[in-house]
Amino acid sequence: MPDFAYLLLGALTVCALAFVLLDRAQPFSSPVRSIFGRWLRWLVFTFSAAALSRDLGLIDRPYWALVPAFFLLWLLAETLYNWLAISALSLSAEPLFPRFSVNASGEEWPTHPRFLRLRDWLRSQGFRSVQALQAEVRPDLKLRGSFYQDATGTIRLQILFLPQPGGTLTVCHALTTQTASGRRYLTDNLCLPFGGFYPDHWLVERDPWRRALPRLLARHRARLARADETPVPWTDDPLTDLNAQQRELEQVNTELGFLFPPGQREEHGKITQAGRYRVWKEYWLLQYLGRSARYE
Repeated sequence: MPDFAYLLLGALTVCALAFVLLDRAQPFSSPVRSIFGRWLRWLVFTFSAAALSRDLGLIDRPYWALVPAFFLLWLLAETLYNWLAISALSLSAEPLFPRFSVNASGEEWPTHPRFLRLRDWLRSQGFRSVQALQAEVRPDLKLRGSFYQDATGTIRLQILFLPQPGGTLTVCHALTTQTASGRRYLTDNLCLPFGGFYPDHWLVERDPWRRALPRLLARHRARLARADETPVPWTDDPLTDLNAQQRELEQVNTELGFLFPPGQREEHGKITQAGRYRVWKEYWLLQYLGRSARYE
């Protein structure tokens, strides 16, 4: 194998180890850091497997011909793993659209200076706390969210805390506004794949790269200004509205073929084959490119 290939492999390995140590030292996980970490793992595997196969005489092909082959092998293996995981989710008892309830436990915000600063910023921008909700996905996994509204009552902010492996949290934001025309504008930075369909009157923009809430809020307001719509104040409380959203999403996705009808789910699972493909595609885009499907 050429000497510069060893140097490249060594540099990638050192970067990957340093990245892992740095990531584990952080109290909160970051989708952006996770994307870089996945690409590093992919590249380290590609160059390492090609080097070992060539140097041990397992494959009699040029090194630079083996690199793209092992690159594609990783893609194939990850595709198979993700497809099996999506199939397992479809057959599991976990709800795809869980119902929320009021969070009365008091465990609303993590006690960390980062979130104290965020709450101070929300107050300075005129946002006030409205409600704290939670949803039980399974006995050991609960989604917690805090809802705020701006001074006009037209922009509703959901701060969602997503548990991650290793006991860390990923924090995501969703901004929603209803207009006089009946449309719903949603701007978020969620890093969870959806893959399904939204109702026609929902205009959704998802940008996992935009992690800072001030930038996300500026983007949401820019969308409203560009659309030249008249925002209307929220009248329903977050619990009523969110559970109504979940019911509407489940109905729409059943009608459009993303989900099997309830009577067929025990035999076939919840998600159809076409739906599983959509989830797999969006999952891959989010995991490696930080992009989601375009909904408008």
